[in-house]
Amino acid sequence: MAAIDLNADLGETVDGVPTADDEAMFAVVSSASVACGGHAGDADSMRDAVRRAAARGVAVGAHPSFVDRAGFGRVRLAVPTEVLRDQVRTQVAALVSAGADLRYVKPHGALYHAVSADPQTAEAVADAVADVAADLGRALPLLGMPGAIADAAARRGIPFLLEAFLDRGYLPNGTLVPRTDPGGLLHDAEVVAARAVRLATGGGVEAVDGSVLAVDAASLCLHGDTTGSVAMARAVRAALDAAGVEVRAPW
Repeated sequence: MAAIDLNADLGETVDGVPTADDEAMFAVVSSASVACGGHAGDADSMRDAVRRAAARGVAVGAHPSFVDRAGFGRVRLAVPTEVLRDQVRTQVAALVSAGADLRYVKPHGALYHAVSADPQTAEAVADAVADVAADLGRALPLLGMPGAIADAAARRGIPFLLEAFLDRGYLPNGTLVPRTDPGGLLHDAEVVAARAVRLATGGGVEAVDGSVLAVDAASLCLHGDTTGSVAMARAVRAALDAAGVEVRAPW
């Protein structure tokens, strides 16, 4: 039986107000990338996410970002390498302190894209993850797209798992269409569910120009704050179940 992970970015509260229906999303996903204070979230939201994950049998991952609550972590910042390393390490450690049985780390927003493109940023994030893994005494995988972060992880012996996006448009070169551009965000539950089955069964993903990209992903992402995320997540689970694909965390 084919198997795939389904993850969502959750715990993204802003001034105590959730940006997603976390309760509904936790019932559907197998992994949750939890905001840990950089772009959203606080001690209370982290504890709530850990509790929900435990109740649903969902794996918990840390979702660190540039420290940028005003921009929700979606603006690339110029941060010295050592400062960035400390910021990421502090965020990931905060989720551990909130009681998380931490399974993986996935950078958020602008940091996610920066670690794919920029080796120096990737090195800082990989060093931070390696530091926390050493404190935990076990491996702590990184989740992301191909690029510099995969190389930085390999140099440190950090497991790296490839991710694909269900609710984002792809450019022909394999990168994501910017959120602000036409086709950047997908909202049709049927389209998203069909994409999930195609990815989970080795069919790749269709780019905005109609070309097909080969993507061997271990995890599929739906953003919790995307409009219609709950309906899309439920449609994805139903479609994967109908296709005989097991949804489970790989961690």
